[in-house]
Amino acid sequence: MNAERDLSPLTPGVVRALTDKLYEKRKVAALEIEKLVREFVAQNNTSQIKHVIQILSQEFALSQHPHSRKGGLIGLAACSIALGKDSGLYLKELIEPVLTCFNDADSRLRYYACEALYNIVKVARGSVLPHFNVLFDGLSKLAADPDPNVKSGSELLDRLLKDIVTESNQFDLVSFIPLLRERIYSNNQYARQFIISWILVLESVPDINLLDYLPEILDGLFQILGDNSKEIRKMCEVALGEFLKEIKKNPSSVKFAEMANILVIHCQAADDLIQLTAMCWMREFIQLAGRVMLPYSSGILTAVLPCLSYDDRKKNIKEVANVCNQSLMKLVIPEDDEMDETKPSMTIPAEPTSEESLSKPEAVTTGSLDASGDSSNSGVFTVTSCERIQVTLNLDGIVQVLDYHLSDTSIGMMTRIAVLKWLYHLYIKTPRKMFRHTDSLFPILLRTLSDESDELKDLELLAEIASSPAGQTEEGHGPSDGSDVRPGPVELHVPARAGQLSSSSTKGLECSPSTPTMNSYFYKFMINLLKRFSSERKLLETRGAFIIRQLCLLLNAENIFHSMADILLREEDLKFASTMVHTLNTILLTSSELFQLRNQLKDLKTPESRNLFCCLYRSWCHNPVTTVSLCFLTQNYKHAYDLIQKFGELEVTVDFLTEVDKLVQLIECPIFTYLRLQLLDVKNNPYLIKALYGLLMLLPQSSAFQLLSHRLQCVPNPELMQTTDNTKPSTSFKRTAASNIDYTELLQHFEKVQNKHLEARHQRAGRAEQLDRRVVL
Repeated sequence: MNAERDLSPLTPGVVRALTDKLYEKRKVAALEIEKLVREFVAQNNTSQIKHVIQILSQEFALSQHPHSRKGGLIGLAACSIALGKDSGLYLKELIEPVLTCFNDADSRLRYYACEALYNIVKVARGSVLPHFNVLFDGLSKLAADPDPNVKSGSELLDRLLKDIVTESNQFDLVSFIPLLRERIYSNNQYARQFIISWILVLESVPDINLLDYLPEILDGLFQILGDNSKEIRKMCEVALGEFLKEIKKNPSSVKFAEMANILVIHCQAADDLIQLTAMCWMREFIQLAGRVMLPYSSGILTAVLPCLSYDDRKKNIKEVANVCNQSLMKLVIPEDDEMDETKPSMTIPAEPTSEESLSKPEAVTTGSLDASGDSSNSGVFTVTSCERIQVTLNLDGIVQVLDYHLSDTSIGMMTRIAVLKWLYHLYIKTPRKMFRHTDSLFPILLRTLSDESDELKDLELLAEIASSPAGQTEEGHGPSDGSDVRPGPVELHVPARAGQLSSSSTKGLECSPSTPTMNSYFYKFMINLLKRFSSERKLLETRGAFIIRQLCLLLNAENIFHSMADILLREEDLKFASTMVHTLNTILLTSSELFQLRNQLKDLKTPESRNLFCCLYRSWCHNPVTTVSLCFLTQNYKHAYDLIQKFGELEVTVDFLTEVDKLVQLIECPIFTYLRLQLLDVKNNPYLIKALYGLLMLLPQSSAFQLLSHRLQCVPNPELMQTTDNTKPSTSFKRTAASNIDYTELLQHFEKVQNKHLEARHQRAGRAEQLDRRVVL
């Protein structure tokens, strides 16, 4: 009896009916409660209304007895129906006990709770929006309910709630976003579907600007995009597509910088759909935001560069990545070379650390080469700030990523080419800052010369480094001026100017090139290139001539030959020096790229050409036959004859005769057409004929002997070969005398070099003999 009095104004009959196990009896009791509450509403008796709701909540809905809980739920729904538009005043008391029943172990009770909440929400309509978060939280749990009836009931309630949100303009998005951000990381398939459906609804409401809060949920959306369910992946793809459309329509209100790192992470995803979608977003971000994306360049390149080497199975990703790469490259402009990196000048969030931006931990230690620096895209995006934001290029981070990808031998060739293009572009647009990294990049770039499919980008880059005005030695930049710095294992330290070597090496440097188009790195490049040819003979054999010819096109051919000859003059490995000289001589005599240089040497009309000849001659002395060929090229026929006379004092080997044979073959080539025609002028070219006969006498009676013999038989009036000291001197003598070249000194130098080679051969032979003795013992 006491209990019945405590439950008043509910009658004992209503109380019993509410706790009955039969639904029909509970429904009858609910109708009685509805009638009772209507009376209280008519009387404006709010205290009694609250009391009834409290009784139904505490004594029934939250009761330990399952039938009582069912009665409480239907009773609360009846109260809401009776209250009508006034139900909004009591929503907190009505909703909370119902939501508690969402967690009930009994699936039927969960279903009744869902039904009760549906009736409450249907009556209250827009009044439930202040309680949206708790309703959403409860629904998100029911969306993953294992019972199909409960799930079906929750879907009805979900649709009703979506209709209310769509119709209303009072939805509190700010308070909802934290809950959405939390729930979006659910791994449950149905919960994910529920989340995506709500995002699609909110995105479709004109009065709700979900784009402002996209950075909060973008990562979660990409997570859901990798779901195993095709339907969920499709829904998520649609949602992301809608957001991207909105971004394109309203780029000025988009927080590009806050989402850049999220895209960088997902551009490296293993899932193809996630990676492609993220890459498409990145492409749009770079094109829409422009230079706002520059601070994130290192992370973007970390994600994009590996994709450039994808095969046809990932062709779409590769194509989008290539656009991203090209668009990002265009954002780097010459003004970036002038900005002071020490002064922070932007309010955009800073670029992530290397650990955050690089996908591989070991990375913490990658268009056309003339890609335009046009920054027109930067004008598309307007930062919503009263101050104009100036973006500073973080060149160190970019170079770190490019360095890593270039050093990784397992990386694809297209990625390596893209890295080289990036480095070239940076040296063009920001040479002053890039030259601070040259010393660390130089050894890596030299190693790329061994790549056979690099489309010459390494050579173009090295040529740019060697010729850029920014590479001139300045205080604090470029190579050091002192010659006491010890060279590293891969690269040699060289002075800024050729004349700054030690006194023991200055003689050969008197002819070192010094032109405005070359900088302090040019000579360093030549030294390291020859050092690489010396240590990697296969590279010299397979690509050496090709590399040198291309460099002659990219740089100044005279400077290349001048500097290499100068360096080889002091080469301690005499055998390599001889081989290298032979290679350079072959290039000089046969390559179309050296046409102008050959013409310059042919007549020796200028002091510069004579200076070059002397420099080449001193190094060419490492190889006797090439020295003679150089004399033939420069029409120094008397000196050629004098050299051949000295050949009798040399050790004639098979290799030596082979080179003489090749020289005879060269004489028959178009390059020496002028020489062959000069044979017609016997009177003025006696030493030319005598030099050729000298070669003939050196040769055994081989095919080359027959070839040269037949050529000399064509010389008219052989008796005129005798030299005469009367009458006027020959044209050859006149030109030689005018050239002011000390041929006696050159001949002495030739003899000195050949003695060194002879001594070196004897030493090698002695070492080989000692080794043989040890083997016998």
